[in-house]
Amino acid sequence: MKNILVFCLLLLSVSVATSQSLIDSATFLQCIIRQGLNPPDQTSEVTYIPTNSSFTTILRRRIPNLRFDKPTTPKPIAVVTVKNWSQIGTALACARELSVQVRIRSGGHDFEGLSYTSTVPFFVIDMFSFRSIDVNITEGTAWVDSGATIGELYYRIAEKTNVFGFPAGLCPTLGVGGHFSGGGYGTMMRKYGLSVDNVVGSGIIDSNGNIYTDRVSMGEDLFWAIRGGGAASFGIVLGYRIRLVPVPERVTVFTVGKTVGEGALDLIMKWQSFAYSTDRNMFVKLSLTIVNGAKPGEKTVLASFVGMYLGGSGKALNVMNRDFPELNLKRTDCTEMRWVDSVLFWAGYPSGTPTSVLLDTTVSNKLFMKRKSDYVKQPISRIGLDLILKKLVEVEKVEMNWNPYGGRMGEVTNSRTPFPHRAGNLFNIEYLIDWSEAGENVEKDYLSRAREMHGFMTPYVSSNPREAYLNYRDLDIGSGGNSTTYEGGKVYGAKYFKENFERLVDIKSIYDEINFWRNEQSIPVRKLKSTTRIT
Repeated sequence: MKNILVFCLLLLSVSVATSQSLIDSATFLQCIIRQGLNPPDQTSEVTYIPTNSSFTTILRRRIPNLRFDKPTTPKPIAVVTVKNWSQIGTALACARELSVQVRIRSGGHDFEGLSYTSTVPFFVIDMFSFRSIDVNITEGTAWVDSGATIGELYYRIAEKTNVFGFPAGLCPTLGVGGHFSGGGYGTMMRKYGLSVDNVVGSGIIDSNGNIYTDRVSMGEDLFWAIRGGGAASFGIVLGYRIRLVPVPERVTVFTVGKTVGEGALDLIMKWQSFAYSTDRNMFVKLSLTIVNGAKPGEKTVLASFVGMYLGGSGKALNVMNRDFPELNLKRTDCTEMRWVDSVLFWAGYPSGTPTSVLLDTTVSNKLFMKRKSDYVKQPISRIGLDLILKKLVEVEKVEMNWNPYGGRMGEVTNSRTPFPHRAGNLFNIEYLIDWSEAGENVEKDYLSRAREMHGFMTPYVSSNPREAYLNYRDLDIGSGGNSTTYEGGKVYGAKYFKENFERLVDIKSIYDEINFWRNEQSIPVRKLKSTTRIT
């Protein structure tokens, strides 16, 4: 009897392996043809399989992170560059028929590559062609497709007005679909909150191909979930209707850098109390980088205070001299410009760069990258700061961005959207580690440095849970693999969403009870419905 049981288990495993091996590119293409793409003559223009000469180009065009652009990186059986809503439905029909996983890519900036990689058979639905942007100045709103970049959005707004903008990220090639669905913050968050705090409508397609074109048809629960809860756990977001925010005709930007030897420690101490409590029109980010010291071979930390004030330089100086006189900001440090030009400043473009560069969706300087995040709720002591600066020099390759909260961020309740990191946070920390050298040992070294610095920060940041920001995706904090369970998902879910995780699970369990939409850090269902699952 025991031998028969073993034989049956072996037969079952062979059957599963055989069924997965049959999910190849040719089978998928045949399914697309059989299901009937609309229009039919676009099949070869939309569905790219590895035998297609353009497959690699299409796959790589939105992979900014070289960690997931290696010969050994698992490749999709197809990339479907959908051009209309009907074509999304056709692709999803094949996902259901062939039991193959779906990855959804808008900008491709997922730091763990979850929008275009998987360890099981999968294909990518690429939203690159969904880039329509309709700005309505009269209503003060805009519709933006999920495949558009925030750079394109900023440009289209500025085409029509210099007195409206939108609070979103700093990197122009970020895709709207992923950036907004994870929360989305930028230099105006102290004034206007997050991107999702200014989303008033959306559209989404579920796993059965049903299209919901507004928040009424999708329901308030689903609309809540896709504004900060990671939309890829619930469906394919078609786009967002956003509320534009007023900006002055001129804003003021500045950068002041000081090394440890020039008094950076004292300035960082003051920055902690200043940055989150000052005028909400002021945003001053602190960047900590490693530079050469005064002596040959010596390294030290450079603290860069990079700021923007929503107004002229005179008012900016008044605020800084009142609230942060220790920085000794001078008028010569300040530059006035249009808000859209400040986007270029924050993105690191040279002065005088035309705003048309925002329409360039390609990532030019690709690197190997890792990101981690933290939240700080209490000021770090002088002793603690000194130890942190010394540890940065010791680890050497890690940079840090400290982004201040306060203002509007402290007024929005933790449950208004899935993004819970609101009142009580002084600032968010982004850990950055980028490198250009290829090689497995090189990558292990850089990743270990990032983890070492993150581990060192444990006494100074939030705990129980140690909070993290979804858009700085980090599989180190937990992964459910390709079969995320509730218990597995709670490990990372509590860190990204705190108490909001439970509501997200409840919504997921209603709108996607078979857990069709999933990845290594997706929202799980509370109890999986007993039915055929995607492998």
